Amino acid sequence: MGAEPLQQPATRTELESALKLQREAYLAHPVPGLAERRADLQALQRFVRENKEAIITAISADYGNRSRHETLFAEIFTAIDGVNHTLRHLKKWMKPQRRPVDIRNFAGASNRLIPQPLGVVGVIVPWNFPLNLSILPLIYIFAAGNRAMVKMSENSRHLARLMIEKMPAYFPREKLAVFDETGGVGVEFSKLPFDHLLFTGSGQTGRSVMAAAAQNLCPVTLELGGKSPAIICDDYPLAKAAERLLFVKLFNAGQICTTVDHVFVPQAKVDEFVELARRIVPARYPDIDGVDYTSMIDDRAFARITAALDDAQKRGATLLQLVPGERWNAATRKIAPHIVLDAPDDSELMSREIFGPVLPVRAYRSLEEVIGYINARPRPLAIYPFSNDAARVQMLLDRIMSGGVSVNDALFHVAQHDLPFGGVGASGMGHYHGYEGFITFSKLRPVFYQARFSFMKFLAPPYGRFASAVLGFLTR
Repeated sequence: MGAEPLQQPATRTELESALKLQREAYLAHPVPGLAERRADLQALQRFVRENKEAIITAISADYGNRSRHETLFAEIFTAIDGVNHTLRHLKKWMKPQRRPVDIRNFAGASNRLIPQPLGVVGVIVPWNFPLNLSILPLIYIFAAGNRAMVKMSENSRHLARLMIEKMPAYFPREKLAVFDETGGVGVEFSKLPFDHLLFTGSGQTGRSVMAAAAQNLCPVTLELGGKSPAIICDDYPLAKAAERLLFVKLFNAGQICTTVDHVFVPQAKVDEFVELARRIVPARYPDIDGVDYTSMIDDRAFARITAALDDAQKRGATLLQLVPGERWNAATRKIAPHIVLDAPDDSELMSREIFGPVLPVRAYRSLEEVIGYINARPRPLAIYPFSNDAARVQMLLDRIMSGGVSVNDALFHVAQHDLPFGGVGASGMGHYHGYEGFITFSKLRPVFYQARFSFMKFLAPPYGRFASAVLGFLTR
């Protein structure tokens, strides 16, 4: 269900005015000190803590029903913990780095690499984790000393309203400005000459954002999607793999860019995997109408998933509903968890990121077969190998390129503060989180400090015997 518009759509002029305000503030105060950056991070954390219940309510209203515990875990906790981690490390991150000098040519000189703020960073936020994917980038943007403009999703109207109303108590507009998507805002937003632009969303929209940013030579970080596979090797305990995969797959009703899109299971173990799923899922979700089970975000998403299931079934796939009761409910936009066997390769379930509570299972005879299948398609945002054989895991890591990896689990590489998060190829470019997030939103500025006495004076023209001898020695 959508919220009533908070305001008229942000015009190009309004967006440009906000950018002008922030850029002028940056130029007047380009390098905030450690104390100011720490204060900005603490203000972000206070916003989350002090508005926790309102945030939970707003996100659930945007979804129709969003599990309270999922929001607490994936949005509230993640934001609070991300600030804590950054506060612990920020002083170290900000220190200039010493770099070696060639003493043959520059004896007595020194080099430094100084991280400095870029200026104003734009953030385009998706709807699936709208607090997480707005606050986490802001953590690293502010840690690097920047200012930020944030554009929320059209499916996050309640949360956008909350942030627009509440954020001014924590940040002045010259530090942080939040915009609702009221129609056409995202297009105009992506055309602004930011110093960096972070986009999280679909590959199709990501291409448009990158093209718009290119007109301003604005660097971009694109966090896209893809069909992230899990690979259960024959040595790994099947029950443990099923428990872990199904937890991740059904979290947020499968509406996660790094969730398990499909799973490869040894051919002889497919039936066992199905039976395990039939036991595990009803124990966790006895009733899809319960508050623990999240709705599809909107009618279009609901219709897309149900149509994909119907199409796969008509084309010979076997649909296995994992909980009793109705297959889906259009009024609540809830779809029962399903396993799908023998889905055609060209079906929507196998050719497009699913983003729903549906898990295709593919039987395989050899890992070479799995490797070939994955490598014949766009590089995924993640892969999830399950094996206790370190050599086998390393072989899969060597042979299959992806944005990230969780071994013997899924998704949780994204939750590691000290691992950068990002895609590769069609699943995205660039990365952030942790130190790499700080670096992404910084200019690592190389600075050379010449010595009091410079040997270079002897190599100035007019060139004579001495210069020839020196250059002959250096190029011998």
